[in-house]
Amino acid sequence: MNSSLIKENWRSRGYSFGVFQDPPKQVWANFVHKTDELVVLTEGEIEIEIEGKVHQPRIGEEVFITARTSHTVRNKGMSMVSAKAEWEEGNGEYLLHD
Repeated sequence: MNSSLIKENWRSRGYSFGVFQDPPKQVWANFVHKTDELVVLTEGEIEIEIEGKVHQPRIGEEVFITARTSHTVRNKGMSMVSAKAEWEEGNGEYLLHD
């Protein structure tokens, strides 16, 4: 996946851009952001639960998380997972780690 192309595309849509990497079995439970969020998996295997509905995105697939929606992100694989995450410019709270 070309990070520069993703970044350019998302910025043209009014979003900022960040990257997070998590170790095997990492879970970020019950996050809520003030703004809409997009996540795209670039390597590994994750599960994103949004208000009880489970998504298992493929590499390159975007997952949209509506503002003020409780969600959980799980690294389901046995290796590091890398994903790009973004929030609407000016309003986002970067709650995931670099």
